[in-house]
Amino acid sequence: MESLAQRAALLRESLQKSQSVTDAVVSILGSFDSRLSALDAAMRPIQVRTHAVRTAHENIDRTLRSADVILTQFDRTREAEREIHKGPHENLQGFLDAVDRLRSIERFFSSNRSYRSSDGVLNHVNALLSKALVKMEDEFQKQLTQRSKPIEPDRLFDCLPSTLRPSSESHPEGGKNPSHSENQQNSEAAIYSPPALIEPRFIPFLAKLAQQLVQAGCQQQCSEIYSEARASALESSLKSLGVEKLSKDEVQKMPWEILESKIGNWIHFMRIAVKLLFAAERQLCDQVFECSQSLRDKCFAQITKNSLATLLSFGEAIAMSKRSPEKLFVLLDMYEIMCELQADIDTIFVGESCSQMRESALSLTKCLAQTAQKTFSDFEEAVEKDATKNIHIDGTVHPLTSYVINYVKFLFDYQSTLKQLFQEFKREDGTGSELATVTMSIMQALQNNLDAKAKQYKDPALMHIFLMNNIHYIVKSVRRSEAKDLLGDDWIQRHRRIVQQNANQYRRIAWSKVLQCISGQGLTSSGGSGQVGSEGGNSSGASRAAVKERFRSFNVLFEEIYQKQCGWSVPDTELRESLRLAVAEILLPAYRSFLKRFGPLVENSKAPGKYVKHTPEQVELLLGNLFEGKQERT
Repeated sequence: MESLAQRAALLRESLQKSQSVTDAVVSILGSFDSRLSALDAAMRPIQVRTHAVRTAHENIDRTLRSADVILTQFDRTREAEREIHKGPHENLQGFLDAVDRLRSIERFFSSNRSYRSSDGVLNHVNALLSKALVKMEDEFQKQLTQRSKPIEPDRLFDCLPSTLRPSSESHPEGGKNPSHSENQQNSEAAIYSPPALIEPRFIPFLAKLAQQLVQAGCQQQCSEIYSEARASALESSLKSLGVEKLSKDEVQKMPWEILESKIGNWIHFMRIAVKLLFAAERQLCDQVFECSQSLRDKCFAQITKNSLATLLSFGEAIAMSKRSPEKLFVLLDMYEIMCELQADIDTIFVGESCSQMRESALSLTKCLAQTAQKTFSDFEEAVEKDATKNIHIDGTVHPLTSYVINYVKFLFDYQSTLKQLFQEFKREDGTGSELATVTMSIMQALQNNLDAKAKQYKDPALMHIFLMNNIHYIVKSVRRSEAKDLLGDDWIQRHRRIVQQNANQYRRIAWSKVLQCISGQGLTSSGGSGQVGSEGGNSSGASRAAVKERFRSFNVLFEEIYQKQCGWSVPDTELRESLRLAVAEILLPAYRSFLKRFGPLVENSKAPGKYVKHTPEQVELLLGNLFEGKQERT
C-alpha cells in the first residue's frame, strides 16, 4: 500500500510538472500569436502599395502599346497622305495602296471611337479618301480617254478570216463582197480574232481603279465615265468602217442599185460589228469590271446600244420596204447573216441589261424571214400572172423563162437557209413548206404562163415550137443544176415527154399538108390514059394533070414553110438537129416514094423542072437550114 501510495504521489507530481510545461508553452504560443498579428498589421500597407505599383505598371504598358498602335496609324496616315497628294499618275499602284491604307485606318478608328483623337483622325482620313476618289475618277477618265481610240478598218480586216477580207485594191464600201456560196463555205470554219481595244498592260490598272470606285459606292460615276469613253470609240470605229446613220425613210427612197450595194456592205458590217467589235467590247468590260457582274452588263449595254440600233434599223428598213422579186436574194443574205450571228448575239449580249437588244436582233431575224417568205409567194404569183405581150416572132425561149430558171438556180445556193426559213412558217397540219414543193409550184406557174403566152401565136405549129423551146430549156437547166436531185427523175421525164409531145404536134401540124401533097391517095383511078412506059405501072393510072398539081402544090407549100421556118428559132443545137431529123424522117421517105412513083409522069412533059424543083438530096439540104432564126431563099 505504501508502495502504491508512493507511485501515486510520483504520478501526481509528474502530472503537475507536465501541466506547468503546458502552461508555459501556451504562454509562449500566445506571445507568438500576438507578435504575428502585430507583424501582419505592420505588413498590410506595404502589400497594398506593392499591388498598386504592379497595377500601375500594367496600365502603363497597356497605354504604351495602345499609343504605339495609334502612332503607327498616324504614321500610316501621313504616308498615305503623301501618296494621295502626289496623285495616281506617277505611281498608280502606290496610290491605290495608299487608298487601301486609308480605308484600313478608317476602320481602325471607327472601331475605337473611345480614343480622344478618333473623331479628328476620321475626319481627316475621310477628307483624304474623298480627295482620292476625285483623283481616281479623273485618272479613270483620263486613262480611258487616252487609251480608247477608234479601230482602223485595216486592223479590223486583219482580224477577219483571210477568206472574208476585202481585196487590197478595193475599199469595203466599193469592193465586191464574196459570193453567197463562198460566204457559206467560209463561215463554216471561219476563225475571228477580236482586236485589243486597249493595250493589255493598262487593263489591270483600269480594273483596279474601277474596283476602288465601286467599293467607294461610285458605281454610277464609274459606269458613266467608262460607257461614254467606250461608246464614242465604238461609234467612231463603225463610222470609219462605213456604217451610216440612215433613217428608214431615207433607206426606202434609195434607188435599188445603190441600196443593193449598201445591203452587201451592211452584211459585212454586221459580221465585223458582232464578231469583232462587240465581242471585244464585252471582253474588255468583263476584264475592267471583274468586281461586278451587274455593272459590266450595264456598261456593255450602254456602250453598244446606239451602235447596234443603227445597224438593226437599216435591216428593219429593208425588211419593211416594198417587196419585189429582185430583193429576195438580199433578204435571204440578210436573214442568213442574222441567223449566223444569233448565237454570238445571245452569248455577247448576255444579262438582263441586254435583254431588249437580244429581242431586237431576234425580231429583225423574224421580220426578214417573214418578208422573204412573202416575197417568195409574190414571185410565184408574179410568174403565173406575168402579162407581157412581147413574145418573140421566132418562137425562141422567152425572157421570162430564162429569168425564172436563173432565179431558181440562185435559190439553190440558199438551200439550207430556205429550209430554215420554211421551218418558221409551218402549215396548220404541222408539215413545213419544202423547197422541192415550192420549186415545183414556181415551175408549174411558169408553165401555166407559157401556155397562155403560146396562145398569142396565130400559127399553131409555131406555138408548139415556142412551148418545145421553153420546156426544153427548163428541163435542160434543171438537169444541169442542183434542182435535178430536188425535183427528181420523174419530174424530168414527165417534162421531157412534154417537149417531145410539142415536137410531134409541130411536125404533124406544120407538115401534114405537105405530106398530103406527096401521098398517092386520090391520084389513082381505074382509067389508064395517063400511063407511061415501064414506070407507068407504078402510077396505077394516075392523072398526069393531078400529079403535076400535086408537085406544084408540094413546091409552093414546101417553099412557104421553108421560108417561114428558117426564120423560126430553136436555139439549142441538139434539139434543133433532132427536130430537123424528125422532119426529114417523115418527109424524105415520102418524097422519095412519091417521086419514084409519079415522077415519070412529068419527066417527059414540057419543062419538067417546073414540077420537080427539088431532088430529095436538095430537100434534105434545105431542111438543114430550118430553125436558124433567119430568113433564107430557096
